[in-house]
Amino acid sequence: MEVRGWILTSPYLLYSLVFFAIPLAWSLWLVFTNWNLISPRIDFVGLDNFVRAFKSARVHAAFFSAYRIMGFFLPMVLVQSLAVALLINSLPWGRAFFSVGFFMPYLASGVAVALVVRGILAYNSPAAPIFKALFGTIPNWFGHPVLAVFIISLLIAWKFSGYYALIFLAGLQSIPHELYEAAELDGARFFTKLFRITLPMLYPAFYTVLIMAVGLCFAIFTEPFMLTGGGPGRATHTWYLEIYYQVFQNLRAGYGAAISFINAAVTFTSVLIVRRLMQRWGRALGYE
Repeated sequence: MEVRGWILTSPYLLYSLVFFAIPLAWSLWLVFTNWNLISPRIDFVGLDNFVRAFKSARVHAAFFSAYRIMGFFLPMVLVQSLAVALLINSLPWGRAFFSVGFFMPYLASGVAVALVVRGILAYNSPAAPIFKALFGTIPNWFGHPVLAVFIISLLIAWKFSGYYALIFLAGLQSIPHELYEAAELDGARFFTKLFRITLPMLYPAFYTVLIMAVGLCFAIFTEPFMLTGGGPGRATHTWYLEIYYQVFQNLRAGYGAAISFINAAVTFTSVLIVRRLMQRWGRALGYE
């Protein structure tokens, strides 16, 4: 039985070894070198890569950019995904069909979607006259720091709303219907039931979605790479963009590896803080 267990788990163990353990060990060694991915010579530089990263204005921009995107993305994706889940849950039929429909953006290519959005928001796009009629001018969507962050956050929220909605939908379907019937007998209206029953009972779903969404904010690459290149003024310069530029454009593998470890530490710390805050809410609701 023990041998059979190892055989059954071997695909996952092999996957973890090839795509996680070996790259992690390689990165741990790279952070102390200045290898340029080409030269056979690899020099040991100690902690110089970390010192340089902590002093870098580009790394500072990536740090603040993640929280800037988070400030837009979290409210958007929480409201959108919860609204989609409530809508689907209220349907008398076709829940599976509409669930799949709202989930489809998650499967769409980020590159393709970014190109479509860039075409729609271009100065000479067919939608330009509409924007001019609404705003009196054609906004420079990707040339303004706030607008660029807003568009990227909105695009990512659209992509992930259907996925997170499935988590909320599972939570909604686990709420006993008797609670709503009792509230209706007491004269409770929609918003009373929403804030007194639905949202508190969705705490486990909120916990999962929020942790996943916060972690996502530190792993954004495709949308800013395709739409802004990290601009304007590094307003959308994310961690993954900086790692990509340093490793594959500047050929500084060790320095890029050091930035990736700093990114991991910042991500872990941020997720831990959000987790603590969510646990406080959970204790107030009686979950812990």
